[in-house]
Amino acid sequence: MDEKMQRHLGEAARAARLRLGLTQAEVAKQVRLKPAVYGRIERGKMTPSVPSLRRICTVLGLSSDLLLSLAPREEKGSAAKRSSEPVEHPELSRIIHILRGWPPERLALARKLLETAHSHFSK
Repeated sequence: MDEKMQRHLGEAARAARLRLGLTQAEVAKQVRLKPAVYGRIERGKMTPSVPSLRRICTVLGLSSDLLLSLAPREEKGSAAKRSSEPVEHPELSRIIHILRGWPPERLALARKLLETAHSHFSK
């Protein structure tokens, strides 16, 4: 993998991690890499193995095409359109990331807890 592609992979991974509100250590743990190794990937100084790349994609919710610079480039108008959309708060993104792997019964309990908290704080 050339240096430009490594930098792109690292920048995309970092942006996704920040959007999810995760630290490098948290992602490294979920991807089963040492934090220093994951940090080198984000800085574009190291290429992950294929299994590690797959786990990075899964943890960060990214397509491998995006990380490998295979996704088509966005048109000029789409960046302006995207910037006018509301950005999710990092805590909300982090909560969603955690909940993705939960079974339905646990999700139902979490919803009930949130509804109770919402009605309590709305008073």
